[in-house]
Amino acid sequence: MKIYTRTGDQGETGLFGGGRVPKHHPRVTAYGDVDELNSSLGVARAAPPTELFDSLLESIQRDLFSIGGQLAAPDPVPVAKALAKADLPEDRVAEFERIMDEAEQELPALRAFVLPAGTAKAAALHQARTVCRRAERSVVHLAQESPVPQSFIVYLNRLSDLLFTLARLANRRAGLTDVTW
Repeated sequence: MKIYTRTGDQGETGLFGGGRVPKHHPRVTAYGDVDELNSSLGVARAAPPTELFDSLLESIQRDLFSIGGQLAAPDPVPVAKALAKADLPEDRVAEFERIMDEAEQELPALRAFVLPAGTAKAAALHQARTVCRRAERSVVHLAQESPVPQSFIVYLNRLSDLLFTLARLANRRAGLTDVTW
């Protein structure tokens, strides 16, 4: 199978399960932004220290593949078998909140806006956070015209909070303080 198909050369793309839409369609924007977020997390995982938060970030990347796959399928019925492994764990948002609550015990109280800076790991996590916010906005936009599981919006909202917290924690564990505005 070749990586290029030439089917998108006229500005349209195929959806998972059938159908074609313009590449600027809100559905394509939403799953494209989720894909970009996934890549941003790959950059964060590659930033030293690579072991810091690695298993958590990998599990989030897997979740994002699930979200992206479901967003790419406007009619999930024809692709139900393929989407069967794309369910998000029901307790993921609660897990994110637990991790943030534990991290808050290690972090100084937040009293000002934090500039996205510090270690390479923290900066990559901050960048992933901003991409996550864009993905969330895109999914919310799509939800205004097509059914989207509310859990996706909640997941992305909480994920951006988690990424912010992990960025602060990465700096703290490296001996750096937050750079505030």
